[in-house]
Amino acid sequence: MLVTGATGYVGGRLAPRLVEEGHEVRGMTRSASRLRDVPWAARAEIVEADVLDSGRLAAALEGVEVAYYLVHSIPTGKDFTETDRRAAQTFVGCARAAGVRRIVYLGGMAGDDADASQHLSSRAEVGTILLDSGVPTIVLQAAVIVGSGSASFEMLRYLTERLPVMLTPRWVRTRVQPIAIRDVLRYLAGAATIPLEVSGRFDIAGPDVLTYSDMMQRYAAVAGLRRRIIVPVPILSPALSSHWINLVTPVPGAIAKPLVRSLVTEVVARDREIARWVPTPTHELLGFDDSVRLALENIREDDVETRWSTAAWPGAPSDPFPTDPPWSGGSVFKDVRETTVAVPADRLWSTVIGIGGERGWYSYPFLWKVRGLLDRLLGGVGLRRGRRDREALYVGDALDFWRVEEVEPGRLLRLRAEMRLPGLAWLEWRLEPVDGDRTRFVQRAYYAPHGLLGHAYWWAVAPFHAFVFGSMLRNIADAAVAAAPR
Repeated sequence: MLVTGATGYVGGRLAPRLVEEGHEVRGMTRSASRLRDVPWAARAEIVEADVLDSGRLAAALEGVEVAYYLVHSIPTGKDFTETDRRAAQTFVGCARAAGVRRIVYLGGMAGDDADASQHLSSRAEVGTILLDSGVPTIVLQAAVIVGSGSASFEMLRYLTERLPVMLTPRWVRTRVQPIAIRDVLRYLAGAATIPLEVSGRFDIAGPDVLTYSDMMQRYAAVAGLRRRIIVPVPILSPALSSHWINLVTPVPGAIAKPLVRSLVTEVVARDREIARWVPTPTHELLGFDDSVRLALENIREDDVETRWSTAAWPGAPSDPFPTDPPWSGGSVFKDVRETTVAVPADRLWSTVIGIGGERGWYSYPFLWKVRGLLDRLLGGVGLRRGRRDREALYVGDALDFWRVEEVEPGRLLRLRAEMRLPGLAWLEWRLEPVDGDRTRFVQRAYYAPHGLLGHAYWWAVAPFHAFVFGSMLRNIADAAVAAAPR
């Protein structure tokens, strides 16, 4: 079985389940290093390929019987529908040539008015391309997916928790039929067993039909919050709503906008035909309240397998680290600081690896918040993506407005910036044992400017480095010493 999008929210959860069921799983990603530390990857085959690169895609599909198509573009430009169209066409061409016996695709319910959302229309078009491929195809169509770490759930969670009184757009009255991520995965795994003579679209949904307003009120009840005051007003368009969501929740506007536009359309399952092929009695499907309860429990227990932020951010840099040969001769600014810390390396490492998220960045929280807000206003990811896990970091994890680029346990943590910058930036920490009880602690910030604006940016922020980076190094060291047993 080939799982495309193996670093994504759904693919990253489906692949380990297929492995546990005893299938031979091949996880496909554009960067294999991002699956290096994921536990299930040791029991699967990991390949690097892109759905727009027919050569590498053909190699990834070789010998595959069932191919899960779990990739799509984030609508950040006018050509995203064309990109998705070409990707699907490339995929079906390679799948036919490789002799794939079954394609399974997860799309969205288009409702009766697909034109209301370009995002949903594009997802529906991809489903059509796959169904017309000549390869037996199952297209599963879901509405709002409820689960810890999903963009839809994060949007609902933060809006409800942070705003006890809300002036809301009219789309909060639109009916939707949410489904728990647990049940989505059940249907995806079950689709591989459907007889090959069966192809078609199947709606998958939970047992509850609700408005978005209902979902916010029921979330509040499950979370132990007071009933929210929700006042729908006609002036908040989907575009304005997405900007508001961008500021209030961790979900960036680029992701919020297609989600909001999709909510304008009523998306309620029109049939339960999927139950004929993947028997799942309605009473076994998680209802909305139980889905929320389970998601919150996973968050509290730090058991979030994947998050929406695990997917690569559109336009995020992938250039080599500045020490690589392609950078020779270019301008790379550095801020290097070091100290010796009176704790063993493993004690210091536990503090370093826990940076970001709720623990913050150990220096001037206000300045970090301002930088995150500016990034959100510029269309970036901002500082609120947080961490997937409070204690562990994997290569590829999102960490606020950074991405984990390299982890060498006990020795090195390197982050790549994904905030809006006129250049490329990295932040790293290295630990070198001096003796049994002391550690040399080196912190380096690298910045490779783009053009005159990039150089101007560095010199404009350089005066703040002494405060931000200097206190960061000291405070991390002090925190490690304070946490060491006496």
